[in-house]
Amino acid sequence: MLERDIVAAIKRYLASLGSDVFFWKEYGGPYGTSGVPDIIGCYKGWFLALEVKQPGGRVTALQQRAMDKINRAGGVARRVESVADVRMI
Repeated sequence: MLERDIVAAIKRYLASLGSDVFFWKEYGGPYGTSGVPDIIGCYKGWFLALEVKQPGGRVTALQQRAMDKINRAGGVARRVESVADVRMI
């Protein structure tokens, strides 16, 4: 499964949660911030950042630093491979 397919499945799942969640897909580019996780959102008051990878895929050092900063600030930032991973979070 391609990473974009995993992202699409996670977005569908998050959308199914209704009004308890607000999220968007972060796109890279000249106006973005490097290392920011793929999906950013808020679930029941919790800041959520999901770095989506194919099974076995690794986060870059820059991505890990961004996730560490989010976690230190009180948010929840995780590397995920599937909707099941998101459900566990």
